[in-house]
Amino acid sequence: MNRDIDKMTEAVIKVLQEKGIDISSQETEENDGFNIPVGVSNRHIHLSREDLEVCFGRGYRLTPTKELSQTGQFACKETVTVVGPKGSIERIRVLGPVRAASQVELLSADNFKLGIKAPVRLSGNLKGAADVTIVGPCGSVYARESAIVAKRHIHMTLEDAKRFGVCDGEIVSIEVLGERGGVLNNVIIRANDKSKLDCHVDTEEANALGLSNSSKVKIVK
Repeated sequence: MNRDIDKMTEAVIKVLQEKGIDISSQETEENDGFNIPVGVSNRHIHLSREDLEVCFGRGYRLTPTKELSQTGQFACKETVTVVGPKGSIERIRVLGPVRAASQVELLSADNFKLGIKAPVRLSGNLKGAADVTIVGPCGSVYARESAIVAKRHIHMTLEDAKRFGVCDGEIVSIEVLGERGGVLNNVIIRANDKSKLDCHVDTEEANALGLSNSSKVKIVK
């Protein structure tokens, strides 16, 4: 859906430009500091090599279908089912490459369906995360401390951090424009020499504020 909206927006802008209609007013957001692109994430899973082979078979290799915003990361053809004490969610997309430990990134509402209490955490912080069962076509694994709700964050380079006047690990707020816009607090800066500028929110947050992958936000302190 987001891709279709993005294509429609690009088509409209192209037509307006061909007709000589001034769209410079649409660029004022960026001039006012709204220049951080948004990446909207649905629930997904990162698998360890061991868990990948349990779920899909010995020696299995992931099948990339789309590159993601951060270098080296990609969406895969493979999906799994995640099971909790009260229910299950099917067709959760696997993202690559494999990691040292499996990590299931859920939406807040998924806690009710699964009957778990996945904490809000940054990626990689799995201590105290919820236990779930991951089911693939060849087998299943009980993944202890693997399920979290991803904390919103902004990826950026160290140069970006200097430009925005922030540092790695700093907590900031972001402003969102539009009819459903507002301010989101507790956004973590993740700055290193490999990241690409991208503000990651999940689909619940995006829907609440009218955000899409074509949206831009700005940092406010």
